[in-house]
Amino acid sequence: MLNPTDLREILRYVPQFREKTFVIALDGAVVEDGNFRNLLLDVALLRSLNVDVVLVHGAAHQIARLAEQTHQKTSDLEGTGVTDATTLQLALTAATRVTHELLEGLHMHDLRGVYGNALTAHPAGILFGVDYQWTGRVERVDVDLLRGLVQRGVVPVVPPIGCDGEGRSYRLNSDSVAVEVARVLGAVKLIFVGTYPGIQLPGHEAAEGKLLRQASIDEAEAILRQRRADLPTGQASKLEQAVRAVKGGVPRVHVIDGRVEMGLLAEVFSNQGIGTLIHSNEYQAIRWATRKDVRALFTLIQESVQNDELVRRTRAEIERQIDDYFVFEVDRNIVACAALHPYTESNKAEVACVCVDRRFENRGIGAKLVRYAEDQARERGLAQLFLLSTQAFNFFQQKGGYVRGTPDDLPPSRRERYDRSGRQSLVLVKDLRLPG
Repeated sequence: MLNPTDLREILRYVPQFREKTFVIALDGAVVEDGNFRNLLLDVALLRSLNVDVVLVHGAAHQIARLAEQTHQKTSDLEGTGVTDATTLQLALTAATRVTHELLEGLHMHDLRGVYGNALTAHPAGILFGVDYQWTGRVERVDVDLLRGLVQRGVVPVVPPIGCDGEGRSYRLNSDSVAVEVARVLGAVKLIFVGTYPGIQLPGHEAAEGKLLRQASIDEAEAILRQRRADLPTGQASKLEQAVRAVKGGVPRVHVIDGRVEMGLLAEVFSNQGIGTLIHSNEYQAIRWATRKDVRALFTLIQESVQNDELVRRTRAEIERQIDDYFVFEVDRNIVACAALHPYTESNKAEVACVCVDRRFENRGIGAKLVRYAEDQARERGLAQLFLLSTQAFNFFQQKGGYVRGTPDDLPPSRRERYDRSGRQSLVLVKDLRLPG
């Protein structure tokens, strides 16, 4: 996790986010957690960096507690089922209380917060023969109102209540509201803040399941199709809303635990984050390196050089061969690299310097880089790839389909350098003329 006192890490992201909009969706339970004030302090820091913030909140936790205190029965808590008249009144009271707590908290941190009636809603209607009564759907978001507040340095607070043209109020699902607000404002981030670590997939690593660190929209949709029933309560809905948001133009959606101190900053100002990131498919990209990447490449490979996994390369050597390197980016930051050195006289190419930042290992990035190298070599009409490895040969054999070769498989000029190095690296080869 990022230490928020590491200003260098924070400042690296500031130019990307300055004068951009974040929509932060708070579950009602987070507002009553002991970390709530720290969370608002994180919001204050974002504002100090000229990041525009809009807060959307839920109230399911407060509705349930209010119903218990008044001995009333609710028909629905989340704003997705049937909302009867009793539940609507509880929702109005609970949402008003949460809005007031948020406004108080913002004021305590010297931030101006305003609640504005920004949502026009219409009834959800009769679905599959069931009248959803006072459950609504967002019909329109008052963009001018919200933008006007943000431009004046005010933090808008949006509750999960909307009104129609006749002045009737409807209970809304706060996550759905957050998606609509983020979409119409052109937010660069939508951050769902709840009371669990993120999206947890069932697995043997932990009783609660394995935390999904990140997924493209295609991967998220596949999870919903294949494993929706396996997701813990509420998380399937969060994932579904994240997919809706990305499809609606929000490039990055985060699901984090609001009970983690400084967790919001750690999620925003580091590549790793603390929760789950759902991103548009272009969020991660492989591209050819340029001269401005030399320093980042040199820094990236140093640990592997020290561990004798890679042969030492100077900055000058990297710069001289920079056109052979390609990189894997996450959020515009280089987290992995590889090189493809062609030997056209032998109709071969070497895959070299495959390196992944330790924080991003075991995510399939190395395999993607190797496949990219193969695709590039095929496009150039080369017949064979080879590589040299002292420690990662199992990976290349099992994941890449490489087979053991001998030094005789190397082009003459590469064989000469191989003999001089004395590293005794294993030679692995792959025939590109074979399928796969």
